[in-house]
Amino acid sequence: MIFLEAKKVVKKFANHVALNKVDLEVPENSIYGLLGPNGAGKTTLIRIINQITGPDEGEVLINGRPLQPTDVHNIGYLPEERGLYKKMKVGEQVVYLAQLKGLNKRDALKKLKYWFEKFEIQAWWNKKVEELSKGMQQKIQFIVTILHEPKLLIFDEPFSGFDPINTNLLKEEILKLRDKGATILFSTHNMESVEELCDHITLINNSKTILHGAVDQIKQDFKENVVELIFSGDENILRSKLNDPFSIRDIKNINNHTKAYIELGNTGTINDLLNILIKDIEINGLTEILPSMNQIFIRVVSESNQTKPVETVTA
Repeated sequence: MIFLEAKKVVKKFANHVALNKVDLEVPENSIYGLLGPNGAGKTTLIRIINQITGPDEGEVLINGRPLQPTDVHNIGYLPEERGLYKKMKVGEQVVYLAQLKGLNKRDALKKLKYWFEKFEIQAWWNKKVEELSKGMQQKIQFIVTILHEPKLLIFDEPFSGFDPINTNLLKEEILKLRDKGATILFSTHNMESVEELCDHITLINNSKTILHGAVDQIKQDFKENVVELIFSGDENILRSKLNDPFSIRDIKNINNHTKAYIELGNTGTINDLLNILIKDIEINGLTEILPSMNQIFIRVVSESNQTKPVETVTA
């Protein structure tokens, strides 16, 4: 079931097109990556979903109906630019923000106690925000974002300022939130996090959607039919056994083994390759090479930039 949907959304600012007929389909209980280079239009779309601004054309739907002002109570938004009051004490601030999200003080304190203990930050309750590190402030804002248990969570660069340990801690919590029923829209430049967390993605560049779909399927679509073969023995035997459609892209000697990267061509299969080699070469491993999301991101954005049309905006 599609939980969040954007249909042909257009947004213009003066002579700049921020979004040009952008579509988005976020399945319920999924983690959906909203990707793109700086200035692509991601933040504008997020602001429209949060009803901070409205689209010039198109519409946003939640559960199949148009977005309504009351839907803000079912959305938790962690923006890239953080918004804590630096002179205010942490405890006073989080209780105040929780009440703004509809929680009474008693429930807010109960939930905050749980999360402060979980993140081991009880000692910061009476500290001023300005005394906290960037990563610590990030934990506080993450807690405030999820405290009222919204159905839709929007995270914009949530791991900014975190060390690897705290990044993993937050990733685990995001996965748990999805498993408990939340739908998550996740915007980041970290493609490793996309591969770890996201089920589907939409990639925006120059205000337009240039790629969308399930992460696993996208990686399959962009693969180059290359396998990594780990073997023991004379690499000259390998070279002598391979002919069309197979070809060797690269060979590397590592300790007592050799790694060969072999192109299968348009008609070769892994089974065909094994049948050719298995009698003459000791095979220790064979893995299909899939491109990383980082490689796909760079390729698709670069190709999009090369074909970018000149746009004229009229008032």
